[in-house]
Order: sequence, then C-alpha cells, then structure tokens
Amino acid sequence: MSNLEPLPAEQDLPADTGTAPCAELLDGRDVPLGRHTVVRRTLPNKTRRTVGAWCFLDHFGPEDVTAGPGMRVPPHPHIGLQTVSWLFDGEIQHRDSLGSDVLVRPGQLNIMTSGHGIAHSEDSPAGKPPLLHGLQLWVALPEEARRQPPRFEHLADLPVAEVPGLRMTVAVGSLGGATSPARVHSDLVGAELAVATRTPAEIAVDPAFEHAVVLTHGSARVEGTDVTGGALLYLGAGRSSLRVEGDGRLFLLGGVPFEEDLVMWWNFVARTHEEIVAARDEWEAARAGLGSTPERFGTVPGGQEPLPAPALPTTRLLPRPRFRA
Repeated sequence: MSNLEPLPAEQDLPADTGTAPCAELLDGRDVPLGRHTVVRRTLPNKTRRTVGAWCFLDHFGPEDVTAGPGMRVPPHPHIGLQTVSWLFDGEIQHRDSLGSDVLVRPGQLNIMTSGHGIAHSEDSPAGKPPLLHGLQLWVALPEEARRQPPRFEHLADLPVAEVPGLRMTVAVGSLGGATSPARVHSDLVGAELAVATRTPAEIAVDPAFEHAVVLTHGSARVEGTDVTGGALLYLGAGRSSLRVEGDGRLFLLGGVPFEEDLVMWWNFVARTHEEIVAARDEWEAARAGLGSTPERFGTVPGGQEPLPAPALPTTRLLPRPRFRA
C-alpha cells in the first residue's frame, strides 16, 4: 500500500527507551488513501516510530464498497521494507513488477520484500465482496537485507495455535508453538488474536521483544487495559506473557527493538537523505519514460498510470532513532 499524503512528514519522538513493560495507548490519525478510502494510521506515531522492525500500520475499514470502486492504489515504488497485507473482509488484487498477480483473501498473507526496489498496485477486483476491512503493515529491513533483490510471497495456509478462549493465527514469526513460513529478516511476530473469554487467556511471548496490539473487532482488554478502536496499545518490552480477555479480535505485533536509525519518507525506508532523493529521482524518471529502462523498480502489469512522487521537503531529511535520548 502507498502512503498517499501529499506532504509526507518526518516524525519526531519523545525521550523514552521503550525497554520496560508499560501500557500506553497511542491514538491514530485518519489519512486519505486516494479518493475512495480513509485509513487509520497508528505507526509511525508521534510518540513511537517502530515496534520491533514494524514501522508502519494502517487500519482500513470496515467499509461498504458495494456502491464504489473499493481500494484503488495505482503502481507505486518501495525501497528498504517489507509490506504485510492482512484482510478481515473483502479481497485485494496485488500486482507487482516481478510479475506477481495474486488475489489475497481473509486469513491469507501477502508479504512483499522490496529490497533495493520494487513497484506494485493494489485494487479491489471486479465482483468484489461488499465489505473491505484489513491492515497494511511495513517492516523495516535491516542493513544486511535492504539492498537484496526483491521478492513476493503469498501464503494461503497459515499456522494456528489455541489456548482456552483464544485463537491465534500466526502471520509472521512464532507464537503459541506455531511458526509462520513467511520469510523475514529480523526477530518478529505478527498474529491475529480472536478472543472470546471473560477470564484472561495467557499467551507466552518473548521478553526480548517489545509488543503492541491494535483492536480490529469488538472489545478487548490486554494486561488490564481496555484497547480502544483507532488506537495502538504499546506494551513495551520485558514481558514473558500477555493476558488477553474480551469478545473481539486484535492484531499483535512485536519484535526485538530496531536499533538502526531510519529515514522514512513517502514509500521509502532508507538511512540517508541522499538515498531518498536518488530513489525518488529514479522513480520519476522511470514514470516519465526518461533515460534508460526502469530497471530499479520495473513495470507493474495492468496498464494503470503510476503514482507521481510528492515534492521533497525544503529541509534535509534526517535519520531518526526509534526514540530520542
């Protein structure tokens, strides 16, 4: 998914190491996604930039798309990240410059690794279901992986673990003894939690990870804190278990705190201002048909007009840590 803000801004952070358990509700903000969809963005947040290597989280829907086109995100580029697409309702057609053309449905995983550069589009297909509801997440790639060739994986069958009152579908990483086959490049976990219990269910988690949850359906409490819709509950690190209760669904994300400073702008995750400028220039040159063939980002099938890159800010883009000391 693309960040379609016309003036995407850098995010600053407060002084906080995020290395101890906590329960901090982080409000999201509404962001238009093209002309037809509004998403609730909770990462990056004004008080948190990352949770592990998770660096971006959009929650879209539930939206009735029977009278409209649904999702329409034309071809756009990415560098330095993995996109993780997760649906609760509806269908999305993914096409990318590797030649992938895949329909993702609820409970299935699309994970696209941009490496040094890729382009893709995401659209509601013809004959789409009436509701569209899901998450789009990004994972920042560590230094040793961010210049590798791109790849795409579609996983239709994901592992499930259960404890009384709680069902866990593991999208990435491991949880409850179940391990996803999705390939990632840092220690991560991402899982949908379906909870139906008034007595707290307990999940064993890695104390080296920081964790957060977003509520997607119904109501839930995590570690005694009510999770509100449109917010991210940040839980810090150092926990060996999480207590979850309620009648709803959540998405859990976590990972070892990501210590590399990032420059995040538009659809790019980099380390320097110069890398962002070069990627933008190459995308715009390829989009305009200037110079040589668009080798870095390739061409997305489907005949849609690619998205233009926004104008760069007038100030230099600076690397940011996950917190400010």
